[in-house]
Amino acid sequence: MKPIAVIATGMVTGVGLTAPSTCAAIHCAIDNFAETRFIDSGGEWIVASEVPLDPPVRGRAKLIKMAAPAIMECLSAIKTSVPVSVPLLLCLSEEDRPGRFADLDGSMLTDIATELNVPFSSKSQVFCNGAVGGVQAIERAFELLNNGGYEYVIVTGVDTLLVAGTLAALDKNHRLLTPSNSNGLIPGEGAAAVLLTPAPDPQPGQFVLKGVGYGREEATILSEEPLRADGMAAAIRDAFRNSGCTYDDVDYRITDISGEQYAFKEATLAASRTMKKVKEEYDIWHPADCIGDTGAAIVPVMVSVGKSAAEKEISSGDGVLFQCANDDNQRAVIIGGYLDPEDF
Repeated sequence: MKPIAVIATGMVTGVGLTAPSTCAAIHCAIDNFAETRFIDSGGEWIVASEVPLDPPVRGRAKLIKMAAPAIMECLSAIKTSVPVSVPLLLCLSEEDRPGRFADLDGSMLTDIATELNVPFSSKSQVFCNGAVGGVQAIERAFELLNNGGYEYVIVTGVDTLLVAGTLAALDKNHRLLTPSNSNGLIPGEGAAAVLLTPAPDPQPGQFVLKGVGYGREEATILSEEPLRADGMAAAIRDAFRNSGCTYDDVDYRITDISGEQYAFKEATLAASRTMKKVKEEYDIWHPADCIGDTGAAIVPVMVSVGKSAAEKEISSGDGVLFQCANDDNQRAVIIGGYLDPEDF
């Protein structure tokens, strides 16, 4: 794969309504967790990270209101005045997720364009596949930028877990963090967007994405099979193969881990099974510690955090591996990195 560069980001989360404010909060480990109007099966208020919109809005309309400003942050960085030439790749929740809003389909593209009063390219597309859908959208961006003749592509993810049906399903499977369950996640919501452009000859100061990879995991979080992290290990190998990179080119990880022990174990096993030479330092970052589990928004969130960390020189190196997993057997990885001007 030829590299593509991330030239702008946009975010709307529970800790910030812009990319700079959200990234600053995440870098400082600040969260906005609070009790919600939802109650778990034990009669306790469910704690979550909620996006404070003014005026308040719920349901499908809130997804549009969160996605629009994140996208506008990216559009503001585009020199062209013709956004109709820019494909918007929109990532939404899985179609079979309990509590999913109706009409989360191609009409979302039209409604977001109407909200922004901006037309997008006919190559715009919706990916209804949760976190892994974000990586699939990045892969599609590689194709559009390197082979389709486009100058810019925007990849956006927007989602909320703060829906009664979704929370009830998580609670039923003992996956919520509650006073009686320490092995659980904190639900969240938000939107994030990244503006991408071709980078056939990456320049100093650019944050680039180099390749993606996929895998399938038989021992899913709801199965009783012993976890070996075969799926994530396969995704890591696939991403290294497609990007032409190795562990020598990555210094740390940013993941979608949101507090459950299963995900930490999977990340550890996947690294140990794919790393031939032990690295002295290989940090693992998980933005969900601050913004909760944001579902389909997490991949643009991770990329935004990685770009910000590189530019502020607060990461443990320039190379980064992004990894995510759906609740089913899908696993995905992106290899990225920052070209430090001091190295040139």
